[in-house]
Amino acid sequence: MKIIYAGTPEFALPALQALIESDHEVVAVYTQPDRPAGRGRKLQPGPIKVNALRFAIPVLQPENFKDPDQVKQLQSFSADLMVVAAYGILLPRAILDAPRLGCINIHASLLPRWRGAAPIQRAILAGDSESGITLMQMDAGLDTGKMLAQERVPIDHNTTAASLHDELKECGARLLMNSLDAIEKRTIQAVPQNNAHASYAPKLSKQEALINWSSAAVDIHKEIRAFNPWPVSFSYCGGQSVKLWSADCSNLDCSGLPGQVIQHTPQGIYVCCGKGVLMVTEIQFAGKKRTTAGQLLNGRNLLHEKFSDA
Repeated sequence: MKIIYAGTPEFALPALQALIESDHEVVAVYTQPDRPAGRGRKLQPGPIKVNALRFAIPVLQPENFKDPDQVKQLQSFSADLMVVAAYGILLPRAILDAPRLGCINIHASLLPRWRGAAPIQRAILAGDSESGITLMQMDAGLDTGKMLAQERVPIDHNTTAASLHDELKECGARLLMNSLDAIEKRTIQAVPQNNAHASYAPKLSKQEALINWSSAAVDIHKEIRAFNPWPVSFSYCGGQSVKLWSADCSNLDCSGLPGQVIQHTPQGIYVCCGKGVLMVTEIQFAGKKRTTAGQLLNGRNLLHEKFSDA
């Protein structure tokens, strides 16, 4: 098949690479415009653009598809299929209908659960026991199209957004390649989503990551896992901003106020919460390197200090 691929971040890389290495032809790659990055705020290409150019695949970067010429340009590729993964730009009906077999999306959740922008993080925050990939025939709604295939991935006590992202991006490539023949032959069964079971995964904000120590330790632990690697859970200690990269729940009795450090050992920094005790294992003070609790103890002991939201 002649395939157009649309994606922007690292999540979309494995599926693109799998298509490039397959018998199918990637005739064009669509990705978001270059964005400022780094200290110099210079325009930087995204991972998908960099990879596509390595293989001399035409790369197009429209801001949107409101311009009829952008629609005509995509139609000119006469593609059989368009594959979309974390593209981040709304596709109008004219684009959805342009390829012979339409557009399919690699979505990082078990639809209809967690439609929207941040399904990986929302699944961890909600305490879900599993996530996965849904291959979906795209329609005009927000992740509302019929489901073509799914693969499940467990979420355990140690799963972070970073680790789940890395597992799901490979899962998405695998599910896509295993489904392409059936999609091409139109033998795959498209299953409508049950809208009554739908939930939404809005974009993350930095403010969400500010820890409320009056919450239960189990909930703060989920937040720390969900916000790793971005925006990273944070708090304040001694007037300094502090990022909390990893933690676990402790069976110690809570003998202090929420946010108070009741013990500091090489294994962790034990902080009282509204319910239970959180053991912080990896921490980063403003202007300092990310460090383990044991490494921090070599230069600073937080015993009896207090974390707060300001």
